[in-house]
Amino acid sequence: MAKFLLRRIAAAFLLLLLVLTVTFFLIHAAPGDPVSLFENTNMTAAQHAHLLELYGLDRPLPVQYVDWLSAVVLDGNWGFSFATQRPVASLVAEALPATLLLAGTALAIQYGLGLLLGVAAARRPGRAADHLIRFLSLLVYSQPVFWLGLMAVLLFSLTFPLLPASHMHSVGAAELGTAAWLADLVRHLALPALVIGLHGAAQSARYVRGSLLEVLSRDYITAARAKGLSELRVVWVHGVRNALLPLIQVFAISLSGLLSGAVATEVVFAWPGIGRLTFDSIFARDYPVVLATTAFGAALVIGGNLLADVLQGWADPRLRDV
Repeated sequence: MAKFLLRRIAAAFLLLLLVLTVTFFLIHAAPGDPVSLFENTNMTAAQHAHLLELYGLDRPLPVQYVDWLSAVVLDGNWGFSFATQRPVASLVAEALPATLLLAGTALAIQYGLGLLLGVAAARRPGRAADHLIRFLSLLVYSQPVFWLGLMAVLLFSLTFPLLPASHMHSVGAAELGTAAWLADLVRHLALPALVIGLHGAAQSARYVRGSLLEVLSRDYITAARAKGLSELRVVWVHGVRNALLPLIQVFAISLSGLLSGAVATEVVFAWPGIGRLTFDSIFARDYPVVLATTAFGAALVIGGNLLADVLQGWADPRLRDV
């Protein structure tokens, strides 16, 4: 198990380094630079060159890459934002709680609702409820997350003004009491979390249904029913528990979808998280911030897959030699 774990960790670090390296050279190869965004008709070529020198963008690209990587690996220094002149680490730290709150809530909705719908469909295969759940889950999952977000705003914020359309808090929320502040946060969180959660639940429900149908056809399920156990106990204790193992890998794969969905949803709902920070930094050519947020996203996805590999290796010893 130790060798298996070391191989997976080493592969994860190499993959993370590859992602960051490719990202570094791609964003620098894009047209324009941070200095060009601040230029005006009165800026001379000498002033432009001076700004490039201040940002360290006048040096050869390989030298910039080595300096940046050394600072990150050896000192944990992600540099300063070109746009705000603030430490990148502090910007990411400020945006991280909002993203974790949104992603955690969406994840709970995704797997809670996905499990319930998948079990409901598997218990009645071929019936109306099964067909309806499969049709609706396919319909929802096939839609882009940003489009679902826009439709949610149109329906629940404009047509029926039930929930806020954007931001994390109302104006003046800091002056509210604790209970009112939390209620305001929940109202703002509801729409973006439901959009991401329902999109993921549509995928999870189909996986749960397929896995549970396979488990319910096995001999030990037939034996459990023959012993007189209730259908509820057979499905939830003997069936669901064994059907969830294949979903471990699905959980790791869904992290990338959750992250991409959070980026699109944070932009649509003006949610002040990592996704919105990344979006704004790309258009501002804020290279240090883009690299830091990319590292966070890549680490989340790679770490999720690493966790899935470790859990599957622990559950099935045959996979440790792969």
